[in-house]
Amino acid sequence: MAVDIIDHRLIGALHVCAMRRDGFDQDPTASGVVWQTSTLDAVMDGRYDGDITVGELLAHGNFGIGTLQRLDGEMLILDGECWNINSGGEVLRVADDTLTPFAVVCDFSPAHQIQLTGPLDLKSLNGALDRLSPATDIVSAVRVDGEFSELRLRSVAAQTPPYPPLLEVTAHQTEWNLSTATGTLLGFRFPDNTAGLEVPGYHLHFISDDHQHGGHVLAATLIKGSATIDTMSEMHVELPEGIEIGQPGTGTDRKAIRRVEGG
Repeated sequence: MAVDIIDHRLIGALHVCAMRRDGFDQDPTASGVVWQTSTLDAVMDGRYDGDITVGELLAHGNFGIGTLQRLDGEMLILDGECWNINSGGEVLRVADDTLTPFAVVCDFSPAHQIQLTGPLDLKSLNGALDRLSPATDIVSAVRVDGEFSELRLRSVAAQTPPYPPLLEVTAHQTEWNLSTATGTLLGFRFPDNTAGLEVPGYHLHFISDDHQHGGHVLAATLIKGSATIDTMSEMHVELPEGIEIGQPGTGTDRKAIRRVEGG
């Protein structure tokens, strides 16, 4: 099937190519590309039904974050394995045929690495990552492996139609604390002018080495560890039917985004 391009634009220096499902299936091995299904605007508006499977995501990358069908928990892909942290805090392996309404993945090939010694709270850690990968790098995929303390994590429960907007869901999210954990913090940094398409700034998930703990990161302190970063300036976005880039939605409200992210 031919690639079906429905939008083609620059968001600052980020080259965005939007397409329908048949286009997303083409050339999954393209290097230097971050792949996304749907948009933050759509998720903010309660579009929790996906048309891309986890297996299809894994064909496009070995690293990523997102959620699962019906907004069922916090999903992450690390070293080519997909995991979900549900609202009860359980870490579960995800079957390839599971659908996702929103996810972003890449083939993680880090170009930058640094050893970090803390304690570094989340703001300080983000600053260290910024110094390693300046804003001119456009999109950064970040991975921090190490020992952490004072982790505050969250997840959300699967929703039932008619789906409420995301702000309403996160008002009832489940949060928990970990005093210490060894594991991996991973995610992406997108530029500010992608608000509505993606989460601007850092969007990070965590999973412990023993796969017993994880979730969306609200707070964390790095004791010691290493950071690796991959950068890219091209983004391919798969749009389910009825979803467009830049359509009206609460996702364009940056205050709403910060509330959803826990900021």
